[in-house]
Amino acid sequence: MLIGEVARRAGVSARMLRHYESLGLVRPSARTEGGYRQYSEEDIRRIFHIESLRLLGLSLHEVGRALDDPGFEPSVLVEELTRQTQERIAQETELLTRLRRIGAAEPSGWEDVLQVVALLRALGSKSAGKRQRAALSAVDEVPVEVLVEAALGEADPHVAGALRWALAHAGDDGAALLGAGLGSAEAAVRERAVRALAEIPGEVATALLRGALTHDDVAVRRCAAPALAERGVDDGVPVLIGMVVEGVNDTDAADALGALASDPGSAERIATGLTDCLADGGAEPSVRRRLAQALADVPGPVASRALADLSYDEDRAVALTAGYVLRLRNGR
Repeated sequence: MLIGEVARRAGVSARMLRHYESLGLVRPSARTEGGYRQYSEEDIRRIFHIESLRLLGLSLHEVGRALDDPGFEPSVLVEELTRQTQERIAQETELLTRLRRIGAAEPSGWEDVLQVVALLRALGSKSAGKRQRAALSAVDEVPVEVLVEAALGEADPHVAGALRWALAHAGDDGAALLGAGLGSAEAAVRERAVRALAEIPGEVATALLRGALTHDDVAVRRCAAPALAERGVDDGVPVLIGMVVEGVNDTDAADALGALASDPGSAERIATGLTDCLADGGAEPSVRRRLAQALADVPGPVASRALADLSYDEDRAVALTAGYVLRLRNGR
């Protein structure tokens, strides 16, 4: 078979076939009397093999090794090609993400494009100071998706605070995206998500915080409950009471309960919940003392009776705490 027919059959140009021959990848089995190259079926199969290996990303040098080296191990090469391909995909994905972010910012000119690029670069800087300054400048300049991604991945507390501030000014879109962070497999990401939601006003964030009260992660629940209390939502009362009992941010939890207790409808529920923790008599002295402190700002007879009982507690510290709280209440 002559070179022109081989080229048509293999989908390779005659010029490329001559190049393969110059590299020793394929050699015509014979020549005609006129000196034209003749290729056998075996030659054509080798050409197809060459093209198949090139499609996998092999260089022509690697193709030659693969076809002629008896000690060649395909698995090693395939593993290396897989690694290289994954790296290329990661690089292309990063570029695509960057382009989408720039497009989402709707730049009106090259100055806007360059500004967005500079902010994106600063948000990914190794310098915490640069990231913090970028976060404080990013409101309305970069897509909210970028802020959310940065907030969920930020470990520095100062930068994280700046990002939460930026998200608080980004509206409901940021809240909705942060909601997905609550489902992360990483505890740190879940905590960052709920802390950011706690600072975002509006019904969307409030609804997500309400849902977080039933989250499997206790840290998420303990962050959501005080945040809801600040909004006047008492759904998290059981979580707050649990925090008092367990001594986890109990002062903040007690303050939140006291604020909610200013509503008469919530006050009785809170007082009952706190006193129920004393009912079985099994609470440790430290727990009874924290409960007495939490009852301080809860109005009503239920709280007063519980404090009166605690003022005679067998533990001196508990009795003194309850007595002091009672005197404060009576002096109001």
